[in-house]
Amino acid sequence: METKKFYIISTQSNIDWVGRKVTGAHNGTIAVKEGELLLNDGTLAGGKFVIDTTSIKILDVTDPATNAQFFGHLASDDFFSTDKYPEATLEITSVVGNHVEGDLTIKGITHPVGFDVAVNINGDEVTATGKLVIDRTRYGIKFRSGNFFKDLGDTLIYNDFELNVTVTAKAA
Repeated sequence: METKKFYIISTQSNIDWVGRKVTGAHNGTIAVKEGELLLNDGTLAGGKFVIDTTSIKILDVTDPATNAQFFGHLASDDFFSTDKYPEATLEITSVVGNHVEGDLTIKGITHPVGFDVAVNINGDEVTATGKLVIDRTRYGIKFRSGNFFKDLGDTLIYNDFELNVTVTAKAA
């Protein structure tokens, strides 16, 4: 069994996020800072990557002032506390077939997550894609959550948000 390490190419890796609320949804991107994937005989076996929470972008709000205000709110303690927690991490703990289990850390809080992944190997490059659905309240992000606040009406923000992850890595 041959284990190979592949280093993530941050410029070819990203996360698309979607957050939903009663009146619609917002979407954007967040950068993958660094990391590695481990392949054992051509099969994903492990890895870890670091997410740059300060890089969050909102793509559906085109007015610059509104976008800046929204970014400030996502960076604040109501959401990701990027001053205190400029990074989040995902560490793969096991892989069975195309199902990955791992530990996701946001705002210094770690919880296990599970998701399916597709892996494409092309020479000395590997691309892995997967979709994670995360309950933000498990990471202390309670702003306008119906679990914690009553009578929010159409200002309620759903607890789950989606992360569509694509990472590309090159052999060490």
